[in-house]
Amino acid sequence: MPRLNPLVADLAPPPIPSVQAWARAYDGSLGPTVDLSQAVPGYPPHPELIALLRAAAANPSTAAYGPIEGERALRDALAADESTLYGAAIAADNIHITAGCNQAFICAALAVAEPGSRVLLSNPFYFNHETSLRMFGVGIGLVDCPAEGGFLPSLEALDEAITPDVRAFAVVSPNNPTGAVYPPALLADLLELCRRRGIWLILDETYRDFLPAEARRPHDLFLRSGWGDGLISLYSFSKSFCVPGYRLGAVTASPAVVAEIAKIMDNLQICAPRVGQIAVAEALPRLGAWRETNRAEITLRANALKAAIAQADGWEIGAVGAYFAFVRHPFAGVPSARVAEELARRPGIVTVPGSYFGPGQDGYLRFAFANATAPTIGLLPARLAQLGTVIGD
Repeated sequence: MPRLNPLVADLAPPPIPSVQAWARAYDGSLGPTVDLSQAVPGYPPHPELIALLRAAAANPSTAAYGPIEGERALRDALAADESTLYGAAIAADNIHITAGCNQAFICAALAVAEPGSRVLLSNPFYFNHETSLRMFGVGIGLVDCPAEGGFLPSLEALDEAITPDVRAFAVVSPNNPTGAVYPPALLADLLELCRRRGIWLILDETYRDFLPAEARRPHDLFLRSGWGDGLISLYSFSKSFCVPGYRLGAVTASPAVVAEIAKIMDNLQICAPRVGQIAVAEALPRLGAWRETNRAEITLRANALKAAIAQADGWEIGAVGAYFAFVRHPFAGVPSARVAEELARRPGIVTVPGSYFGPGQDGYLRFAFANATAPTIGLLPARLAQLGTVIGD
């Protein structure tokens, strides 16, 4: 057999199918499986959006290639939406549509980093960011975000990690896996430091629509003079519009960066899928109230998780926000992969081991609670109690 690419061969299998496989050994004795493994919305798209998707799919013209940068109508709609959200002047020329936010990250990383250079990630990190960089031959540096600091990076740690080969610092806020929300002042300081040190800040804002009501404006970075010289923002329509299967994301950046990403997209995919773009372009200005209802529902589920974990002896939430909680398990010294496997096999709770998100995270599990209702989340204390004797044996 000819040689395979070692940069890909060395990657672990996709994490979510791996952890979901553990649940197949669950016998169902405590009721249905509680799947907290994948960040997916636990409710369907709005009926109006479904109708728009159906109409777009029925139009033969959507089977043709579209603009590389994305449908102009969606770029206009997202620019208007972001201008309102941030109180800033964002134009369609600042927007590039991608096939999901994972692709948006790949495009941003390839636009700024070449093989042999490095991109800094927070630790813990989103695993697809780490594996994407590795398979393209881009080095990785880690900026520790300790639990005692709220899983947030310090300016000192970032400054120390920046070396001549570093091209960018990538962060996720609200964070995946921890749920930690980066305060606007911290994001401003991170951008200022990155610009001063000559690197990019890549800010993944996939979950920004699920911030608490009192923190609806995530930051003021787009109000800063020359923001396009240092900031690349990423977004996902998948969570906000419940269409992860349509693969729709976006990059907000300077027109110069958008032009570079167009070169990359032409080789990756030519254009993002058109049906979702056309439908969401119409839905975006119409479904504000529905999106607000979903935000409130996710907050309800987050509060239900806080209450549930508070009732579970030995379990503790390290951070929580948007779709995620990073939960400390009570089994000191036991690898998180073993805890997660036993949790799936015995009481039927599917989570992701903390070790999948970086070194030093074995004390934690990621709970992705957006796809579980509050009553389902309320089942957790009794089920978690079932695990105590299993791990202790």
